[in-house]
Amino acid sequence: LDMNLDNPKSIGQDLSERERQVLEAVIRTYVDSAEPAGSRTLAKRFDLGVSPATVRNTMSDLEAKGYLFHRHTSAGRIPTDQAYRFYVDRIMRPQPLTEIERERLVQEIEIGGSSAVERLVQRAIRALSVLSRELGVAVAPNLQEAIVERFELIQVSSAKILVVMTIRSGFVHTVYVDLPGEVQPDVLTSVTQVLNERLAGLTLHAISETLPDRLRDTGVGEGGGADELLNIFIQSRSELFDWTPAQGDKVHLGQTSFLASQPEFNSGERLKGLIALTEQRALLADVLGNREHKGGLKITIGSENPEEALSDFTLVTAEYRVGQLKGVIGVIGPTRMPYEKIVAFVDYTSTLVNSVLGD
Repeated sequence: LDMNLDNPKSIGQDLSERERQVLEAVIRTYVDSAEPAGSRTLAKRFDLGVSPATVRNTMSDLEAKGYLFHRHTSAGRIPTDQAYRFYVDRIMRPQPLTEIERERLVQEIEIGGSSAVERLVQRAIRALSVLSRELGVAVAPNLQEAIVERFELIQVSSAKILVVMTIRSGFVHTVYVDLPGEVQPDVLTSVTQVLNERLAGLTLHAISETLPDRLRDTGVGEGGGADELLNIFIQSRSELFDWTPAQGDKVHLGQTSFLASQPEFNSGERLKGLIALTEQRALLADVLGNREHKGGLKITIGSENPEEALSDFTLVTAEYRVGQLKGVIGVIGPTRMPYEKIVAFVDYTSTLVNSVLGD
C-alpha cells in the first residue's frame, strides 16, 4: 500500500520513546472510545511499564509539544491533528479487510450490474459508506479531455437520428438530434465518414472549440441534405460535445447518516457543520479534483485541508482511471477515525474500480 504523505518525515522526531508509546496509547484509546484519555486508563489498558503519575507527566509534555490538548471540563487528553499525522506517517499499519468485507465490496463493484462509470462509482461509494461508517465520496473525471474514437449515425425516425460516440476511455455516449426532414441513408453514410475523418482522435473540448472550421469544405456535394445535416451539427455543438457539468455535479456522496451517527456529531452545531459541508458540492469538487495522489493514497487531516469547512475532517482518497482520465474516490470522516481500517477500505475499493474500468 503506497501512501502519499503530506508532511515531511521530521514530524515526531522531537519525541522520546516513552512519549511515542504514550501518544500511540492516547490515540488508540480516543479512536476506540471518543472519550478523552486519562493517565489511569492508559496505565491500566497498555503495558507502558510506568506509573500513572509518569504517564500523566508525559502527557503534559506531549501537550506542550502540540500533540495533545484537553478540554477545560476534562483531565483527559485528546490528540491534535499533528498527533494523527505522526500516527499515520510513523505508526499506522493498514489492517487487512476481512473476507466478508472484501466479498461485500466485490459484490457491489465487480458484479453489481452496469459498468457505466457513474453507476459503478456510485455503487462503490455506497459500499464504502456502509462498511467504513464514514462518508463515501467521489469526483468524476473531466470528460472534456476524453478522446472520441468513432462516430456512428443511426436513423431512428423520419425526423430524428441517434449520434453514437465511442470514447477512448472505455464508454459510449449517445445523443438524439432532431432533423427538419427525412435524411437518405447515403447522406448519413457520407456525413458519418466526414465526422470520422475530421473529428475522430480529437478531445471533446477540441471538437467543440473548432467544429465550424473542421467541417468546412467537406466535398460531400450539394443537395441531398448532407450540408444541412453538417450545419445542424455545427449549430448543436454545445449540446453534442460540451459535457462540462456544473462543478458540484461532479461530486458523488454516499449516505451521510453513517457519519452523522458518530459521537462527533452529537451536538447540534457539529451536525449542522456536517450537513453544510455535504451541501457545498462545488467546494468538495474543487478540493478533491485538485488532489495530487502520485500513484498512492492521499490523507489530509483537519487543518491540513485547504478549506476551513474541512478543518474538522480527514480525507482519505485514491485515484481511479478511465483510460487516460482520472477521477477520485475515498471517504470523509472526523479526524478521529480508525485509520488502519479506512486506508485498507479505500485502497481495496479503488483497486476494484480500476480493475472493472480496465476490463
